[in-house]
Amino acid sequence: MTTSSPAPDPVAEPGDASVRELTVAVGAAAAGLTDDEVVLDLGQHHPSSHGALRLRLRLVGDRIDGCTPEVGFLHRGAEKLFEVRDYRQIMVLSNRHDWLSAFANELGVVLAVERMLGIEVPVRAVWLRTMLAELNRVLHHLAFLGAYPAELGRPPEEAAAARERVLGVMEEATGGRMHFMFNRVGGLREDVPDQWRDHVAEAVAALRGGLPAIAGRVLDDPVFLQRTRGVGELPLPDVAAYGVSGPVARASGVPLDLRVDEPYLGYPELAADGVLHVVTRTEGDAHARFAVLLEEVEVSLALVDSCLERLRDLPTGPVNVRLPKIVKAPEGATYAWTESPGGINGYYLVSRGEKTPWRMKLRTPGFNNASALPSVVRGATVADLVPILGSLFFVIGDIDK
Repeated sequence: MTTSSPAPDPVAEPGDASVRELTVAVGAAAAGLTDDEVVLDLGQHHPSSHGALRLRLRLVGDRIDGCTPEVGFLHRGAEKLFEVRDYRQIMVLSNRHDWLSAFANELGVVLAVERMLGIEVPVRAVWLRTMLAELNRVLHHLAFLGAYPAELGRPPEEAAAARERVLGVMEEATGGRMHFMFNRVGGLREDVPDQWRDHVAEAVAALRGGLPAIAGRVLDDPVFLQRTRGVGELPLPDVAAYGVSGPVARASGVPLDLRVDEPYLGYPELAADGVLHVVTRTEGDAHARFAVLLEEVEVSLALVDSCLERLRDLPTGPVNVRLPKIVKAPEGATYAWTESPGGINGYYLVSRGEKTPWRMKLRTPGFNNASALPSVVRGATVADLVPILGSLFFVIGDIDK
């Protein structure tokens, strides 16, 4: 009987280990790495997600020594799409690049077009726009105040419940929960429903009553404090160097707020009455940025109350200006900017007298705020990335616009 000998155990070919070591050494040398450094790719995420951000992190141990953000994987081409849609149709594009600030995105576009046309909107529309912009700011801030403490182990359920109340009144007025499509050149699409102001007052009162619980999660919770205090500091010189704006800049001590510095809508009166004030911190870390959000919610609620008082004193009337079926902006150019919830939204509009913009350039806060990541993450650990990314308050679609 013939028997076969057992197969020999697999043995590595001579030189395999040395080849691998040589390959690693050559790759590290090409990247300019020392023996204790490594490059970690965070992302890119799946392209079917809402957006993609890739961070190339240079690590020494678990400390971040360098960071290169890479964006543009899902470039939406919004600025080119503006050029083939008329001034009524561009609303559907403008409110989608930052889906947490949809009303604010629409607002900047219509202000630019109205400036070109020399339109003065009805006073009722001015105060409704102001109030809806502040309700949108509350929605934006509560999204981050609710989501990121949960990522760090302490979910503030109160923020989600409060945000749902505000979403309800926004939906009642506009018909939408995310993409409101309520602004029009010359005013608003329509007036708000009867009893809507009462529902807003109830939602504001309920949110104001729940703010102490939300504040306790952010300001007093030991886990949240440990994960955010002294983490992701943004130095004051880098705010200007990267063009950072909004709550992120104000948390580093920059009192820039276009509602006060370049007032529009009803903000001049609200600032004169002392209702509107700029919230700042000086620490510049992740915790300071969340603290700014929290206090700005309180300011926005006070602004909504003031808008409600003014609307009660106004007689009923139109909320828009009658325009021709085809709107054509006169030849020329203008630049309008607003204080979006995330920072400065700028709109550079160039017209050649046609029904579509010849050029519409967007300056959105997300791109500049995310560009500061190399400064913010340097010296932090990999575990610190969650509170750092969450405290810069950018939306990927705003970067990939």
